[in-house]
Amino acid sequence: MRRLRSFAAFWYDFIIGDDWRGAAVVAAALAGTALLVHGASANAWWLLPAAVIAALGWSLARAVRRD
Repeated sequence: MRRLRSFAAFWYDFIIGDDWRGAAVVAAALAGTALLVHGASANAWWLLPAAVIAALGWSLARAVRRD
């Protein structure tokens, strides 16, 4: 049980890290991309990189404002 808990804690820390908002933006972008590709048959590869760049900028702006 201890190994399973350690494994889960590693993945939580790796994915969520210090900023859960950034992880939420990326998860929403993944869902949005999937909906566009499978629902509307659109070529939506561009949505995920744009969302990641926006989340990074948002996270950096908040970190700089804090210091």
